Amino acid sequence: MNVILLGPPGSGKGTQGALLAERAKRPRYATGDLLRAAVQHGTPLGKKAKGFMDKGLLVPDEIILGLIGEVLAEPVAKDGIIMDGFPRTVPQAEAVGKLLGARRARVDHVLNFDVPDDELVRRMQGRAKVEGRADDTPEAFQQRLKVYRKETAPLIDYYTKLGVLSAIPATGAVERDQ
Repeated sequence: MNVILLGPPGSGKGTQGALLAERAKRPRYATGDLLRAAVQHGTPLGKKAKGFMDKGLLVPDEIILGLIGEVLAEPVAKDGIIMDGFPRTVPQAEAVGKLLGARRARVDHVLNFDVPDDELVRRMQGRAKVEGRADDTPEAFQQRLKVYRKETAPLIDYYTKLGVLSAIPATGAVERDQ
């Protein structure tokens, strides 16, 4: 079973993804984690990604998709994976579909974490105090929301048309959202 977790920044994808991975006994992959691991291990894709990351640039789709392809080829992924916050665009979604199709697999479920904007801002402010993340400043967070709405939100329609999207009201206690 291949699952994609979709939602704006601060919607709980990481938190719920970790819980889902533990319960479903499936590996969870977030592209940031994959990129950092590839760079740390000095893999060929990691070396390519590092050049972009060091300059503060977005890592191109072909590198990200290469990392996803490597993950899908691992024995641990044979029964499916959980993709946390990836794909981020319709072209990436189409490419993931092709990667899975080549393995006689498909995207089985897309969970769209739906959270009102005021709740996202409240969460961001709380996380910024606790974790001190640079991307949780009010300005940076608003930019991330803008990018999400422009580039990632179209995936809601894309996966709805494929019949695999489920909307998850992701408010309330962490345990309730499971």
